[in-house]
Amino acid sequence: MQKPILLSDRAKPSALWGPALLFVLIFLSSIFIIGEMAMASGKLSIDQWAFNVASQAPSWMTAAMLSVTKAGSVLWLSVLSVLTLLYLLFFSPFSRWVGVYFAVNMIGVSSLTKLLKISYNRERPEQTQYAGESSSFPSGHTSGAVAFYGFLIYLISISHLSSMMKWSLNIVLTLFMLAIGISRIFGSIHFFTDVLAGFAIGFGWLMMCIAGIEVTLKKRKQKQASQETNVQA
Repeated sequence: MQKPILLSDRAKPSALWGPALLFVLIFLSSIFIIGEMAMASGKLSIDQWAFNVASQAPSWMTAAMLSVTKAGSVLWLSVLSVLTLLYLLFFSPFSRWVGVYFAVNMIGVSSLTKLLKISYNRERPEQTQYAGESSSFPSGHTSGAVAFYGFLIYLISISHLSSMMKWSLNIVLTLFMLAIGISRIFGSIHFFTDVLAGFAIGFGWLMMCIAGIEVTLKKRKQKQASQETNVQA
């Protein structure tokens, strides 16, 4: 099997990691900003605007959104994560380090989301269809979906599929990921600001895990090349 091509193999590290670090800092800092604003004001005007837009959607769209939201549930993502991890560790052409970082990605985003839920303890919207007991901020479905489906986008990006196939799959996954987040507003399951924070957490943590993969595999590749050079010498 052909080995995957790392993102760092396609661009200079400075051109890749500088913007990546900036995005991570922006997204992670936005979690704190959104959280503090939401707790200080209760429900922001943008939250009410989002509920108004969702309430005007046709019934078929609401039903579709409430179905899509299940793809971000703990049970669904847990099952898919276990299957993906088994594939990465035992059947894929990728280094097993990719599987390790995938596990860190999913466990980490879940732990971080739960920690923030406990810290902010924001109440769910009024007339919510949510039957559980967890707090509202941030959206766990959204952060989990971004972490999982975003990692799949990364795997596809470093694979040897054709460019057209990569673009097609990644666009579909991106739209699906966005739909899961937006679906949390339907049925008043989450405030819009909960969803924004979920996107920020998922993307920020995902980027750090991807950076970890790239750095780890890059160093291993350089070490292997150095050893081969010494052997030939």
